[in-house]
Amino acid sequence: MVREITENELNELLKLYLYLHEETVPEMTAHLKSTWDAVLRDENHHIIVKETDGKIVSSCVCVIIPNLTRNIRPYAFIENVVTHADYRRKGYATECLNYAKEIAQKADCYKMMLLTGSRQETTLTFYRNAGYNNTDKTAFIQWL
Repeated sequence: MVREITENELNELLKLYLYLHEETVPEMTAHLKSTWDAVLRDENHHIIVKETDGKIVSSCVCVIIPNLTRNIRPYAFIENVVTHADYRRKGYATECLNYAKEIAQKADCYKMMLLTGSRQETTLTFYRNAGYNNTDKTAFIQWL
């Protein structure tokens, strides 16, 4: 089942992020709790999860960003695409991305964007097969 995350699933999501780039599950601090609460209250912030075997095995984040151009149409930004190592190559991340696309279409977004730090051809092919291209724009990042 693909759906949006629920309030009590934060710890499971944080464990899944160990397969993204995190090295440990963060301690439940006041800062983490307030950030989680803010995400849950933000109608433009969507954490999409794939649940199978009673656990969250894949996820992505879709943020709808209001915009004053393109006929005042918003755009969507996709981040934190991850699948548990034991559940890869089953189409679960694609299901999450498709769900994000439905959210973006319902919000009348004119585009969706994502960035990846991966240079692996399999990852790039995965995103191309999901409908994204890496030819229209050039991404620049400034780490803070």
